[in-house]
Amino acid sequence: MNDPIVLDGVTVARDGKAVLHDVSMTLAAGERLAIVGPNGAGKTTLLRTIIGLERADAGTVRLFGEGCESEKQFRTHRPRIGFLFQDSDDQLFCPTVIEDVSFGPLNIGHEAKDAAEIAQGALDRLGIGHLADRISHKLSGGEKRLVCLAGLFAMKPDVLLLDEPTNGIDAANGQRLRDALNGYTGAMMLVSHDSAFVAELASRALILEDGQLKPASIHSHAHTHVHPHVHAEDD
Repeated sequence: MNDPIVLDGVTVARDGKAVLHDVSMTLAAGERLAIVGPNGAGKTTLLRTIIGLERADAGTVRLFGEGCESEKQFRTHRPRIGFLFQDSDDQLFCPTVIEDVSFGPLNIGHEAKDAAEIAQGALDRLGIGHLADRISHKLSGGEKRLVCLAGLFAMKPDVLLLDEPTNGIDAANGQRLRDALNGYTGAMMLVSHDSAFVAELASRALILEDGQLKPASIHSHAHTHVHPHVHAEDD
């Protein structure tokens, strides 16, 4: 079986400066990989490059064994990769919740009735089935986050790319998010500044600094109480 995501020597430049420089990494089937690093390090650019929303200036992006350069090649594999945007308002564009979550299944050929059933199942899985008829833009930040995730689950993806998934989410909806992601069996790459979330969800971590990925370890420090942390590994 081919690894879902492989980057080989990928460089992405913006305004003449490399945001990503000679980045190589592999996400294996079922693996949970955290990408951490300072603001502006290029973490979102990395996810967007994987999905083909930004294009590599050098190197190769390989999805499920196929090298992807053209929009047509990326489009072939996008239904298998769920990308949770950092800002939920960039992802929700239909009037109601059920329409938003149904959009993906409809787009890949499901009849309207089947798409609605799939969408309702995804909402129920996240414990937010009661939001189906709500107006999307009137939801709370945490509700929007879960609706976006339901839209990804409706597509039954093999990989999830999660950009700051706990942004704007309260405790109750945060627990629903964690429960759903803990139950997800596909591969996962998550970008997050939430150390506790990373420690709970990720099996491996990399730090993005100066445009390059470096190995990191996930562990806890004992203070007056315990805080999970992610640190670069010693060379």
